[in-house]
Amino acid sequence: MSRRTRREAAAVPAQGAAARCTVTVCRGCCCGTAKIPGIDHAAQLADLRTALADRATVRPVPCLDACEHGNVMVVQPSAEGRRAGGRPVWLGLVNDRDAAADIIAWVDAGGPGLVEVPPILDLYVFSPSRRVREQLDG
Repeated sequence: MSRRTRREAAAVPAQGAAARCTVTVCRGCCCGTAKIPGIDHAAQLADLRTALADRATVRPVPCLDACEHGNVMVVQPSAEGRRAGGRPVWLGLVNDRDAAADIIAWVDAGGPGLVEVPPILDLYVFSPSRRVREQLDG
């Protein structure tokens, strides 16, 4: 199997997963480490997985290359949200339980494309470089 075929096969979502939002959680060189003190990183990830288990895919990744915004999360729209014009929303400095709870509530309500970013999350939204965005989308 060629590399391209393997990538394409890996990109095919599991049965029913296409309808779900994806919350990508950076857990690289800075995010999710002691470099960002005052937060239980493991508990944050566990809380997201537990709260969103039936509604979204929570995917930790090694590094999103936006360390100056750590902890970084990207909420990618569901298939329905993308059809409605939703695009991934990058959130930085997600360093407390209240911020994670606000993200969970937004994803529960439908997420990008279906529900506007709540005003409280506007505080966390940032736009990464095009190179970084393309790495996540590809």
